[in-house]
Amino acid sequence: METIGRDLREMQRVPLTAEHVAALRAEGSEAIYPAGTYIVRPGDPVDRFIYVEDGEIEVVNPFGEERHVPSTIGPTQFMGEISFLGGGSWSIPMRAARDTRVLEVPRPAMLRLMAAIPEMSDIIITVLAARRRRQLDMGDSTLVLIGEDEDRAVRCIAEFASRNRLPYTSHALGSDDARRVAASCGAQADQPAVIFGRDNVVADPTPEKVARLFGLDRGFTENETVDLLIVGGGPAGVAAAVYAGAEGLNALVVEDIAIGGQAGTSSRIENYMGFPTGISGADLVWRGEVQAMKFGTRFLMPRRVTALEETGDGHYCGVFDNDQRICARAVLVATGVEYRRLPIDRLADLEGAGIYYAATENEARYCRQAEAVVVGGGNSAGQAAMFLSRSARHVHLLVRGPSLALSMSSYLSSRLEADPAITIHYDTEIDSLHGDAQLDAVTIRQADGSARKIACCALFIMVGAAPNTGWLSGLVALDDKGFVLTGDAVDAPSPYETSRAGIFAVGDVRAGSVKRVASAVGEGSVVISRIWSHVNEGAIRPRAAASLAASPAIG
Repeated sequence: METIGRDLREMQRVPLTAEHVAALRAEGSEAIYPAGTYIVRPGDPVDRFIYVEDGEIEVVNPFGEERHVPSTIGPTQFMGEISFLGGGSWSIPMRAARDTRVLEVPRPAMLRLMAAIPEMSDIIITVLAARRRRQLDMGDSTLVLIGEDEDRAVRCIAEFASRNRLPYTSHALGSDDARRVAASCGAQADQPAVIFGRDNVVADPTPEKVARLFGLDRGFTENETVDLLIVGGGPAGVAAAVYAGAEGLNALVVEDIAIGGQAGTSSRIENYMGFPTGISGADLVWRGEVQAMKFGTRFLMPRRVTALEETGDGHYCGVFDNDQRICARAVLVATGVEYRRLPIDRLADLEGAGIYYAATENEARYCRQAEAVVVGGGNSAGQAAMFLSRSARHVHLLVRGPSLALSMSSYLSSRLEADPAITIHYDTEIDSLHGDAQLDAVTIRQADGSARKIACCALFIMVGAAPNTGWLSGLVALDDKGFVLTGDAVDAPSPYETSRAGIFAVGDVRAGSVKRVASAVGEGSVVISRIWSHVNEGAIRPRAAASLAASPAIG
């Protein structure tokens, strides 16, 4: 199956050409670091590109002073992490192993060079992606989680980091590694903790605090005006981000959980063109995110848009959940849909403690040699069941209807039916949940009224599709299910334009869209040409306000 980048061992000695180095020299300046000098520390802004001319740079253990990995960066190589593209923070400390001379190019100038010299850009981005892949594969990171299995808050951080391809290391509570890390930073060895280097034990950890440590909000300026505000970082939003950046639009993507959206929870997508061996939804969209950042599109997360306001000049202002604001000449609604929460007692109490809405490597770890239950009859539920069957002792797939023929791809339903580690229960629903602090069993009920209790470690809910449109504040027309109406349905000149000029919608959130990843990517790509025209023409098209009256589902 495809992954996010090539093997670093293959890429680490790919040099820039003499012409590339000459271009760096024209834009940058020389700097000398004596042996033992820290060049960057975790949390420092990634504000420059560093090319080594002479000397040696080593990665330092974030919880000690010794060299962290055997390989170092020498002449003709360069420092850098994938966060360079988005202007985030360094996640690992690096220092001069001996007297070292480098070329340093300010980040804005380097991004211009990469745009002008695509061959150089290809080398740099490929190496940066390979480095991130190595960090994820090896669990190398300044971010360390202690007690993930025991503490819900720490588990939430693990899910956030995993889904956003942020490297982290996880240690079991009471393990030797946990005690060593805790001792190095003054934390209590017998307590769950989120640690970012020796100097930062995160109190009351939240995804927002971790995102800040990685600099994921570093490029945002409150009350600035962008050409395009893209709300939602799923396949449709990220595809739009790529094309917006390529067309020179100043675009900002806002995502409230993880880049990838609901598609990011899919462990394996096999029917997307170009990936014959399959690719996870998170890896697919991560590639798009890197591509969009290369073109200058910015990403802000985790941040939720809670309201959209129209300004007097025909622009729009998005209001975030922390009351910050961003203005835009155009808005693209790409918030997709979310799985419905089942009407079951104690569901909220056990969310994150045995009840999940994503089936990734992170959640699969909790199901080793135990039984898991998946609810849903669509492709996402089917892929989750197949994926979990690799680690769980047995997987139960609960389908409300009598078959999978109308809701799931044929190739997938055939695999499920043939897998001895999976049992499909048709005409079946969840009746009740069992467990105190952690889910330990569910009762299922069939259409004939018979009930059965299944001991399980986890319940994965992947059923229904509720559109995320409440934040639109009544500005655009919705259908009776809350999906955004576009095109002919609201007398708009573009298939993706809403009842309000300058607001567009693509992907699963759009009424009448095909709920598939490829379709969402296509819509996100195509809509940019019309948005470009709107932004550059500055035209405000009058639209009959009566179209909103047909929408009983606003809000």
